[in-house]
Amino acid sequence: MRVILCGYYGMGNGGDEALLASLLQMLPASVEPIVLSGNPQETRDRYQVNAVPRKSLGAVLSALRDADAFIWGGGSLMQDASSALNPVYYGGLMLLAQIMGLKTIAWAQGIGPLNRPLSRWLTRRALANCKGVSVRDRTSEALLSRWQRHCLLAPDPVWGLKTVPVAGLWDLPAPRVAVALRPHKHLSERRLEAIAQALASFQKATGVCLLLVPFQPAKDLAIAQFIADYLEAQQSGPYAIECIEQPQQLKGLFRGVEMTIGMRFHALVMSAAEGCRSFAISYDPKVDAIAQDLDLPGWSLTPESSLNPESTAPAGVLPSLPHDPQILCQTWLNFYVNGDALNPDQIQSQIDRAFMHKDLISDVLLPPVASS
Repeated sequence: MRVILCGYYGMGNGGDEALLASLLQMLPASVEPIVLSGNPQETRDRYQVNAVPRKSLGAVLSALRDADAFIWGGGSLMQDASSALNPVYYGGLMLLAQIMGLKTIAWAQGIGPLNRPLSRWLTRRALANCKGVSVRDRTSEALLSRWQRHCLLAPDPVWGLKTVPVAGLWDLPAPRVAVALRPHKHLSERRLEAIAQALASFQKATGVCLLLVPFQPAKDLAIAQFIADYLEAQQSGPYAIECIEQPQQLKGLFRGVEMTIGMRFHALVMSAAEGCRSFAISYDPKVDAIAQDLDLPGWSLTPESSLNPESTAPAGVLPSLPHDPQILCQTWLNFYVNGDALNPDQIQSQIDRAFMHKDLISDVLLPPVASS
């Protein structure tokens, strides 16, 4: 059986590459995957699979004609917060696959935000005709429930991704704290300077080695370098910028880390899965969702123009990121000393339930075994 895997693959984003690696790990052995990729050669070399350019209409149509099934392969594909074109691209391909008679699966999705009527229509229409749907957060499940679309709710598949050790990691001084930030319109220069100052103070107080981890180097590396330059100027302690392309190694990095400060959703997943204390800085509902599900402490990148120093966050909502570096530093110090990681039973529960996404694929793609 040939199956098209459609996601934000081959785009240099460590989280989406981890989703692809998890999906390939969970596919039945009888399935031949065909990956739609922004960098087909890299995808072929890394995963030893067939890959075609995701924006080549001819190549995609040819792959669809030769395939038996089509899978949205994890992540927040159907959302229009980052681009109005996302639902058009992913929803259009799903609808085309359905018209061509392929079995379709929406796998491990985070649905929304959907701010435009066209986005909502495309998403609802595509999901209505899927043979199987799984989501990774309660907000998505609630939306689909309102649409009367049954779905499976399970933790993100990256919980179950196998890990590979990172060469040289153990040569860096311990203890280690990972920082995984990304650019965002509400991460202003003022806020970034406050974070850098707080990290330097935190490092001086704890003696940790800071690992700056750009999950998508094309976007995140400039922020990591900004913080590195500040730490160097302050001579606050050892640090390293860790650009890791192989997703199993990226997850393995967190096995050697005591605590993570993460904006990137999959930095928090990987960190929690490897038994690290995890502190969230949220820029998106998916980060709010994992912080709430795992009871993680954190802050939200509330628009600065809307800040009210007298206000407090409602229950279940992360408070706004403070501007004062001393507050940032003290909060991280308290969490570093007194905070808890998930215990082994909690981690294993998340991993076991993440493999429910694997069962969904098998139920849709594999014929039932005849009883004797």
